[in-house]
Amino acid sequence: MKRSQVVRSFHDLAAGNLDQEMPVVTLFSGGLDSTYLLYRLRQAGHCRIHAISVDVGGDETPEEKQRIADRLDITLHIVDARETFAREFIAPAVAAQSVYLNTHPISSSLSRPLMARIAVDMAEDIGASAVLHTANRSQNTLRRLNGAFNLLGFSGRYGSPYELEPVNRAQKIEELKEVGLDEMANRIVSGDSNLWCREFESGILEDPEDHAVPEHLYRWSSPDRLAREAFMEVRFHEGVPVALNGSPLSLTELIRETNSRAGSFGIGRYSGLEHLTGGEKVLEIREMPAACMLLNSYRHLETAVTDAETIREKMHMEQLWVREAVEGRWFGPLRAACQAFIGRCSTDVTGSVRWRLTPGSAQTTAIIADKPLYLRDREAWEKENITDALPGSQCRNMSGDVVSTG
Repeated sequence: MKRSQVVRSFHDLAAGNLDQEMPVVTLFSGGLDSTYLLYRLRQAGHCRIHAISVDVGGDETPEEKQRIADRLDITLHIVDARETFAREFIAPAVAAQSVYLNTHPISSSLSRPLMARIAVDMAEDIGASAVLHTANRSQNTLRRLNGAFNLLGFSGRYGSPYELEPVNRAQKIEELKEVGLDEMANRIVSGDSNLWCREFESGILEDPEDHAVPEHLYRWSSPDRLAREAFMEVRFHEGVPVALNGSPLSLTELIRETNSRAGSFGIGRYSGLEHLTGGEKVLEIREMPAACMLLNSYRHLETAVTDAETIREKMHMEQLWVREAVEGRWFGPLRAACQAFIGRCSTDVTGSVRWRLTPGSAQTTAIIADKPLYLRDREAWEKENITDALPGSQCRNMSGDVVSTG
């Protein structure tokens, strides 16, 4: 990575460091940090600011984002990338069983490379001198976005002015209030959301030793007090979820529906510590009902059709895949190589898994594979297997020829 190419402080936005007459692209979520960055760009004299909001199914509404852009006189671009996110990033993550150190499914590691790719495409189209984001040194998004920009070969400047010049929450809120953006005062945690995950961190969830989560922060996994029991069947075709309870659905629709159904039973909450570049750990809270159900369904079906040795090797490959995604090397050669192996393993993962949902839990009731390796009648198999092993019985040799064992 070329250090001179990386924007690391608000000083880097000033005249003489970044051309104020050239277009600048910023990744914009509608949250406190990304709104404050737009404000500071305006304060620094930049007049051609393009805020790009990549819609991957997050919480913020287009109306909220447009209000902020209008208030700061920013050009807003909203790109609907939900189908691409599901097809190119979530589907491979399901096949890769993308769970970080066996604690929680990954999420922002999947959305960040897509956001980076879309931002780079726009920056190149409009001739922007820089692509900016808002991650700070205690957020893993910093290396994921910077790593993606680097691997994508973006020739302009990129990075986050928060990396070396953090601004405390109170100051950001106060300055934004002065320009009429009072609603930012209500942000008590930092959040990241997409159709795969809702994640919370920082603010009142700063301390791993004391992080009771207010129930109102959850939306997908708030238990329905009337929900006592339900049944769910997920069907896969060559490793991709394609139907729910017998109804064919697009992957985005299937994820949304599974979030609702499984979440109503309080399924899919995770907490976990994730490492920073220097090895320190930070706390992250997630709700991911669909991820919980789809990842578990895939593994059950995979074990039904894949031999044990291949699964053992794949489990090793899965953590390599996860590591490359987490470390910001989605577009690197090692993740692509892991994906090729995992993709080959997924070709036989076709069939269905049925679940019984009860408050707080899910149990399988049927695993039905199109090309199963499992036994459905053990006693019949034992009789046949013993008969084949007895002296005098016939079996086939390695070439397929019938020979006698007597």
